[in-house]
Amino acid sequence: MTAINITNPVLLQDELMQSLMTIIRGYMNEEQVRLVNKAYVLGSEAHKGQRRLSGEDYICHPVSVALILSKMKMDADCIIAAILHDVVEDTNTTVEDLESLFNADVAALVNAVTKLTQIDFKSRKEAQAENMRKMFLAMAKDLRVIVIKLSDRLHNMRTIGAMKPESKRRIAKETLDIYAPVAHRLGMHEFRLELEDLSFKAMYPMRRDVLDKSIKTARGNRKEVVEKIQQVLIDTFRNTDFAAVIKGREKNLYSLYNKMKSQNISFSEVFDVYAFRVIVENIDQCYRAIGLLHGLYKPVPGKFKDYIALPKSNGYQSLHTVLAGPYGVPVELQVRTLEMDRLAESGIAAHWLYKTEGISNTTQTHAHEWLRNLLEMQKTSDDSYGFVDTLKVDLFPQEVYVFTPKGKIVKLPRGATAVDFAFFVHTDVGMACAGAKINRRLEPLHSVLRNGQTVEIITSDFAVCNPTWLNFVVTVKARNAIRNHLKEFQERDAVELGGQLLNAEFKERGISVNEIPQENIDAFLEEHSLSSMNALLLDIGFGNRMPLLVVHQLLGQQEESVELEVNGGKQSEATLRLHGAEGMSIVLATCCRPILGDKIIGFFSPGRGVVVHRVHCKNTRAYKKDHKSWLNVQWDEEATGSFSTDIKFESEDQQGVFAKIASIFSSYGCDIENVNMAPRDGGTSIDYFTVTVESRKHLARVMRRLRAVPSVVKISRVRN
Repeated sequence: MTAINITNPVLLQDELMQSLMTIIRGYMNEEQVRLVNKAYVLGSEAHKGQRRLSGEDYICHPVSVALILSKMKMDADCIIAAILHDVVEDTNTTVEDLESLFNADVAALVNAVTKLTQIDFKSRKEAQAENMRKMFLAMAKDLRVIVIKLSDRLHNMRTIGAMKPESKRRIAKETLDIYAPVAHRLGMHEFRLELEDLSFKAMYPMRRDVLDKSIKTARGNRKEVVEKIQQVLIDTFRNTDFAAVIKGREKNLYSLYNKMKSQNISFSEVFDVYAFRVIVENIDQCYRAIGLLHGLYKPVPGKFKDYIALPKSNGYQSLHTVLAGPYGVPVELQVRTLEMDRLAESGIAAHWLYKTEGISNTTQTHAHEWLRNLLEMQKTSDDSYGFVDTLKVDLFPQEVYVFTPKGKIVKLPRGATAVDFAFFVHTDVGMACAGAKINRRLEPLHSVLRNGQTVEIITSDFAVCNPTWLNFVVTVKARNAIRNHLKEFQERDAVELGGQLLNAEFKERGISVNEIPQENIDAFLEEHSLSSMNALLLDIGFGNRMPLLVVHQLLGQQEESVELEVNGGKQSEATLRLHGAEGMSIVLATCCRPILGDKIIGFFSPGRGVVVHRVHCKNTRAYKKDHKSWLNVQWDEEATGSFSTDIKFESEDQQGVFAKIASIFSSYGCDIENVNMAPRDGGTSIDYFTVTVESRKHLARVMRRLRAVPSVVKISRVRN
């Protein structure tokens, strides 16, 4: 590709097509070659007059994408779709046209890689997210979609030099966030390496150049050592009864850069710039080769990894080890069969490249398993943002292997917890999860799992899905199941709250909602495009619609005057009573942390519901000043619950003070949620405790007891 002349657009176009034809004639029949040429003629005519920023005719781009695919021996439909992948988006050609001229497969492939240009998105980010979602859903039906898309992105990155710096950085970041990890997930090693290197160059050109020069210098300095190691390896396997191919490889710049950045080391401290690969005939020879290598140089403890017995999620198989080589230089080695090597380099593309049944089964199975998970994920995602965010998490898995009580191996992402394991077993098990035994000992549900542990989940009919689980679960299945449950739970709460608020407003006027004529309700729902009364209550409960305004409109009062009243900071005439164990649509503000017994006030917050503050909170005054709409809120006479509050301590810097304070909190049934310890000054310290209490009276009793501690100088509740 780099050798092709780009100074003459026509010559470039012809050379590209000639190269493509030469390759496809090697594995396609004449009819297929004819159809590819037909696609080229159609694409050239459709894109006529269009040019890329680099100056060449636009058709050069899709032909270049097709050329990349032809080197993987992709089928005719895939090559045709690559040549035509932009005609629907950028020209007057339709999907129907492609189906009539070629076939349904070609039309479906082009449609799948076509961006959603017909939809008016609010932002570039929203458009990007929805395009990603569309692409991955299409992948689930046909893996060729992602192969075309990756080839498209690869050529765009190869020719990104003509773009503005900010555009380069944006596209490069997207490539590193999504496309390179996807290539890795599908085992397409060569694609991933080139995408990473090109993105690195686009984002940090100077850093990349400095690192490249350093490697070239190191290559000269270490040449003798590397050659010596390679010769020793060749001699070792020459004396065995099985053949082995020794390959030296150099780590790509981006991985070296990431290592230096993550470990905060300089290039001079990076020793594994070079590594070696040993290719043998079968699995038995892989393990025999490792034995020979470990006898050659001393293995580094903890660096041996068996990805043959336990393959990676993308199907990758190999034995990895690190040896302490001559002069103390670490020698990184990979041992694998030829089939494993092909899979490691090409991933799902190995299916088309080598037509090997074993490779096909391995890669296709892992790819489709992942895509099935993606389909499940998108079903429970509310929007494209959530889908893409979750996808990014899923694209960076590092596996951990644990056992069920029956000895079955379960593969989970690194950092997975007992809750992740529970949801892996079954969603119902996750929802009913009450505890976990790890290696036959009871452990907290947030415990991070390690390789080789045996995990048993304890379930209960009375267990409740906990929102705090979202803080530590890492698997897609667990996160989506919890989010979906919480969404349903929150919606039920919002409908209930909306009903309370609406009924309270009507009660203030001495009437009931049941007395409102049905035609008034139907007209209101139709005017505001609401499907049902529940939809209205949901809006009220989430704070998106003022109950005061709704009541006035349902009663047939003038909308304009009511709007002015409300927007001017009209206080709702209703009173909301809190019982202590409120749903998710009533939120206690963290700025002032109201507790049972405090004088409180509520503010409508769109999307959240009602946010409750203490009356004397600074933010309360600010909200009223900014004409926020509020309502009266009171604690119910029978209200109970556990409430968080902040306490400020000023105490003498003496040994054991903290222990005494903690002991008192415990004796009064108060949980310590957080402690913020300020720097010591002049023999005293000021510390802030966030604790749970039952009410103002309960807090008063606790504070009286704390004041009796001799070392405590001053104690007070934090006010905002």
